[in-house]
Amino acid sequence: MVMPFDLNKTTHLFTKTDQGGVQKIQVKDPKDTEQVELIRTHLQKEKELFDDGDFSDPATLHGEAMPGLSVLEQSADKLEVEYTDLPDGAQLTYLTDDEKVIDALHMWFMAQLQDHGTDAMEP
Repeated sequence: MVMPFDLNKTTHLFTKTDQGGVQKIQVKDPKDTEQVELIRTHLQKEKELFDDGDFSDPATLHGEAMPGLSVLEQSADKLEVEYTDLPDGAQLTYLTDDEKVIDALHMWFMAQLQDHGTDAMEP
């Protein structure tokens, strides 16, 4: 299982920025500490994988042909991923000064927004 938390109890937020973007996963009920911990564990693991150019988890969920994915896999050395705990979940911040990687990230975010449906949004 790629995502260990309950999608029905969480919201994914994807914010595009000039330097990349921010991906937040937050619980709908801030008292649901079990889901908060599952989100944090998941995003910490994803950060480590992404740092190594391993985007196999998103590929498993969304398909190998996911927009932007191949550029991100090939550009790990041009992409900085920062992990942050949030009171109601966690976030990953993606930073780069490479326009090609920024475009790929934005395409990747849009693909996730479409695939996650009502559990995802742009703030």
